[in-house]
Amino acid sequence: MHTQNLSQWTHQHVFDAGNHSAERSTRAVMWITAVMMVIEILAGWWFNSMALLADGWHMSSHAVAIGLSAFAYAAARRYADDPRFAFGTWKIEVLGGFASAIFLLGVAVMMVVGSLERIFSPQPIHYQEAIIIAVIGLIVNIVCARILGHAHDHAHSHEHEPHHHHDLNLNSAYLHVIADAATSVLAILALVGGWIYGWSWLDPVMGIVGAVLVAIWARKLILETGKVLLDREMDLPVVDEIREAVETGPEDGDTKIADLHVWRVGKRAYSCALSVVTHDVNLTVTRVREQLALHEEIVHSTIEIHHCTA
Repeated sequence: MHTQNLSQWTHQHVFDAGNHSAERSTRAVMWITAVMMVIEILAGWWFNSMALLADGWHMSSHAVAIGLSAFAYAAARRYADDPRFAFGTWKIEVLGGFASAIFLLGVAVMMVVGSLERIFSPQPIHYQEAIIIAVIGLIVNIVCARILGHAHDHAHSHEHEPHHHHDLNLNSAYLHVIADAATSVLAILALVGGWIYGWSWLDPVMGIVGAVLVAIWARKLILETGKVLLDREMDLPVVDEIREAVETGPEDGDTKIADLHVWRVGKRAYSCALSVVTHDVNLTVTRVREQLALHEEIVHSTIEIHHCTA
């Protein structure tokens, strides 16, 4: 039986220059987004705009997600050498994302209820003031996108390996900002339509649309984080890649995998435990490890070989 060492991978993964840049950028964007989120929520409540409220709550989802990304970088850096974390600290981000997704579903329900109340009991909206706040929110999103885009370029400048995986954590934060900018546009359209054409119903309708966007994002996050937390990822392409790398036909010793377990230990990193049955008397753990090395996302492996003499 053989276990491939993971400690060197964990240290290199955490402390490269690209991760330091990404951590600084995500932390800055987190605080900018959080401040704008509070402004939009308070302005939406003060000016009676459900669309602005929806945009503010939707921005809260991204503030939480970006905050989790920043926290994950910091935690991974701080506890990289802590032996109590067998596979590193990446699942801190996953667990936080799952908890925030549950919270966001509750927020989406409250936004739908509030919007329906405004449809049946309309209240005056201070359109001009609300539009100004929404435009500021859109500008903030654009600035945040530029900050994360710069960090993305900086991370690419430190890539030396030809098959380097992109930082999915940073890419995810960038997509959150872009999606939030789209929600700000919806709020602006609703407020402009109500101000110019008197379509007061458009504001709560856009509030419902914003709540739906929050719910869709939360549902997707629950599914993604739930699969990782429950290790329900045996249908991933990497599983078939492991089988193809190890198994052979009768002419090559008739090697088959009798038992295989694969689970994720990083954004694009996997651990596996496999039991191999073979007629190839020359098959060794070293050979199996070399075959698995073709797939660099496999960073940890436990291998057991059973030789059949019959």
